Amino acid sequence: MSRGILILSLLTVSCGSLRIPNTGIFRLPAGVVELHSPLTIPAGAHDLEITGAGSTVLRAAEDFQGRGLIVCSGGRNIRIHGFSIDGNRTVRETFDMAPPENAFRLMYNKNGLWFDQTRGIAIADMKFQNVTSFAILISRSSDINIDRVAVSFSGSLDRHQRNNSTGGIVVEEASSNFHVRNCTFHHIPGNALWTHSLYTSERNHDGAFESNDFDTIGRDAIQVGHSTRVRVIGNHGRRIGYPTWYVDATHEATPVAIDTAGNVDQTTYSGNQFEEIDGKCIDLDGFHDGEIRENTCTNRGSAEDYPYGHFALVMNDSNPDMHSRNVTIANNEFNGAKFGGIYVVGGPHTIEQNRLLNLNLARCNENPAVTCLYYKDQPDLLRSGIYLGAAVHKQDTTRGNIIRQNRIEGYRMREHCIAAAPSVSLAANAIDSNQCRNTP
Repeated sequence: MSRGILILSLLTVSCGSLRIPNTGIFRLPAGVVELHSPLTIPAGAHDLEITGAGSTVLRAAEDFQGRGLIVCSGGRNIRIHGFSIDGNRTVRETFDMAPPENAFRLMYNKNGLWFDQTRGIAIADMKFQNVTSFAILISRSSDINIDRVAVSFSGSLDRHQRNNSTGGIVVEEASSNFHVRNCTFHHIPGNALWTHSLYTSERNHDGAFESNDFDTIGRDAIQVGHSTRVRVIGNHGRRIGYPTWYVDATHEATPVAIDTAGNVDQTTYSGNQFEEIDGKCIDLDGFHDGEIRENTCTNRGSAEDYPYGHFALVMNDSNPDMHSRNVTIANNEFNGAKFGGIYVVGGPHTIEQNRLLNLNLARCNENPAVTCLYYKDQPDLLRSGIYLGAAVHKQDTTRGNIIRQNRIEGYRMREHCIAAAPSVSLAANAIDSNQCRNTP
């Protein structure tokens, strides 16, 4: 009924029918505005406000082609608020994820909002649904504020019918001074909120993801990629890695509540709360010289409920320019990991006063239903509360770590509380006053 009422007010336009001015206030008409091509903000536009009538919906026509429903390149002080965008993804399109070392602005079409080389972007009080690629894609831009935006049922699949990382909001390619706050992301097959840059590009810098909410995300709720000085604070989420058939098993893209990629430093993940994660709580691939504090991740099911379950927190080192150094992991609670609590590589790190509870749901290595001998020479790898590894992608020296006053509980945690790879010396690390306890 409601959809029929909207169609009565349908206005079908091409890019020439609505012309956005260079400056001032541009008011979209009420009702559904169907676009066959993008609304383009003129190059050099400045001090421009685009607003709707509350009931305004920009909807992509069946034959829509373009970077986004609204596109902007080279603007300054652009404000967009007060209407909805419907990508009209009535039949889910399939396309593969962009190959490595490709800017997303060049690779993905049919986004909601698309910005490049724009200084001063304010997006607020908007709804996005059924968008084929990204709800918002911002590249090579600065001074970005996104507040009270709702994104749902957006993103596409690849040829294998797995997620191709699309669906949410992405800030990429040396963008700076970005803030995303008070936004909601529901039913996104790919990543919900993230930063991305090429290895050859300057890193994104000086940003914050704060007080956002995530529900039913197929890949990562949050990813900080190739960035410096980013704060991920006070976010909440549930059902990360769901539905399971969207998980990108083809590329071993284990879902993560808070993920890291590239070279990331001077960054803080703090006060975030997630539950029901079919994957990892936190992945620190490329993370160094930063802090992980007072985060909570909780799983209440059994091992069988998490086919992509993993460690609660994993350090990693795939970026060639970084080594895992100087990370503080303190006062976090990880409750219900399929395997171990924390995988450590490199150092020196400080790992203290964490609560690692209900670990080793899989009961490695005593459960024939779960393959736990990832490396035959490291039987303790997946069944230990804290495991000190020698390497992931490259050899590192895991020594000088402070591991103290942690509470470690789970299946046979007294026997496998803190362990190390054959080439790593526990004595080369300061391990003190940890409480290790078996639970059923």
